[in-house]
Amino acid sequence: MRINYFFCLTLLATITLFSCSNSQKNQPQKPNILFAIADDATFMHMSAYGCTWVNTPAFDQVANNGLLFMNGYTPNAKCAPSRACIITGRNSWQLEEAGNHWAFFPSKYKSFPEALKENGYFTGYTAKGWAPGVALDEAGKKRELTGKAFNQIKTTPPAKHISDNNYAENFKAFLDSVPENKPFCFWYGSIEPHRAYEFEAGIKKGNKKVTDISSVPPFWPDNDSVRTDMLDYAFELEYFDKHLGKMLATLKERGELDNTIVIVTSDNGMPFPRAKGQAYEYSNHLPLAIMWPAGIKKTGRKITDFVSFIDLAPTFLEAAGLTIKTSGMLPITGKSLLSIFKSEKEGQIDAERNYVLIGKERHDIGRPNDAGYPIRGIVKDNLLYIHNFETERWPAGNPETGYLNIDGSPTKSVLINNRKNKELSEYWNFAMGKRIQEELYRLDVDAACMNNLSLNPEYTDIMQQLKEQLFNELKKQGDPRMFGKGEVFDNYTYADSSGVNFYKRYMNGEKMKTGWVNDSDFEKEFKSFEN
Repeated sequence: MRINYFFCLTLLATITLFSCSNSQKNQPQKPNILFAIADDATFMHMSAYGCTWVNTPAFDQVANNGLLFMNGYTPNAKCAPSRACIITGRNSWQLEEAGNHWAFFPSKYKSFPEALKENGYFTGYTAKGWAPGVALDEAGKKRELTGKAFNQIKTTPPAKHISDNNYAENFKAFLDSVPENKPFCFWYGSIEPHRAYEFEAGIKKGNKKVTDISSVPPFWPDNDSVRTDMLDYAFELEYFDKHLGKMLATLKERGELDNTIVIVTSDNGMPFPRAKGQAYEYSNHLPLAIMWPAGIKKTGRKITDFVSFIDLAPTFLEAAGLTIKTSGMLPITGKSLLSIFKSEKEGQIDAERNYVLIGKERHDIGRPNDAGYPIRGIVKDNLLYIHNFETERWPAGNPETGYLNIDGSPTKSVLINNRKNKELSEYWNFAMGKRIQEELYRLDVDAACMNNLSLNPEYTDIMQQLKEQLFNELKKQGDPRMFGKGEVFDNYTYADSSGVNFYKRYMNGEKMKTGWVNDSDFEKEFKSFEN
């Protein structure tokens, strides 16, 4: 019997093609990524955490259909260094210039969106990516640290100072640009609830009442000005959430939701005194919810593991099938969260995730020589230990230059205006006053960090243990502060020319436009503070 040679070749080719096709179908599809980051929001101010005066149904949707993290922390509570930690997987004291605010981003540090783009992902962002600062490659070309910008579509905002960027529609424009069969990574960087706010927008346009707030944090006076300010913050946070909800609906309509990792968080705490820019619970403890229908085994869980922002980059890389080596990124300090995704347990999943490290260097300007306020800290066992390295400096910035590490606000003005009021002066001191070298707080009974236990003999041993662990970890991570080289952070060039020699220029009588504080924030009688 003669066999048709060409028939055999055709049959073999068909079998091979069918086999390859089946093989490709059996290959796990790389997940898409939607990373949604609010600009300045504290941990407890999403309704999934029980907050009654902020309504965030989209965040709650992600939490209910995914995981709600109870202990998510940024290593550094300011926009640029916090975002640098997210995109590199390294702590801010491991990032040279990028450990500061308004920095030049070192060319040697690759971001996870850059790595994903090099490995088949289509990447983009809207509004605020890594910022503020300057990021150039070695040839001097502007880098796309969070992908290609999609900012063209505008809208009419519901209040003054809210961005006219139509975030949700720009996300649709991004999706329309994604090549067929290519995974995507999109960074939704809302401008809200960053300052400034339209005063009383929460009441007049958000239908809120000052009595809606169950309690005011104990480090601010409880009055209508402060409560109104808080409601304006809530109004803007809800605006961020509304656009997130539209994005989730779009993903569902297009059949992309099941295989999209959705992460929702904030870069640092609320833009109020003793919160954003500092190193307390209201500063570094942030909201975090993650949803991935195709990849999270059991949904609706509350996770108590301590998670740092440096854990996000390795999570994205592992989900995309990349290693540190194949991604081309420098060594990452963080640890992927995929083991938590795959678990069915609630509460504490990984026993080793029982602490986080925090810290800061130079944020905003306004001290002599534009120096920062260096801090390192550790959160563990319901305790927060803080080490202040330069206690002669003003932690929130100098009084005469407007306490520039606190955004201008009605709440800030209330504190400043009542500095000499015997009954209210303590609030100024909590936010702006100088500090002793060590601070220790019991977070289970004092989440507001009001009662410093560092001088209490009962806590001497445990505080020493926390300090030793903190410093040992920092030494392993190569923190210059641990080797007598901390001044390097103060010597890095400021990326915004208005910040270069700001203090000296201001003291020489030059009128400076700061942009994020009020004229009334500048104290004229600053010499009396030292008395």
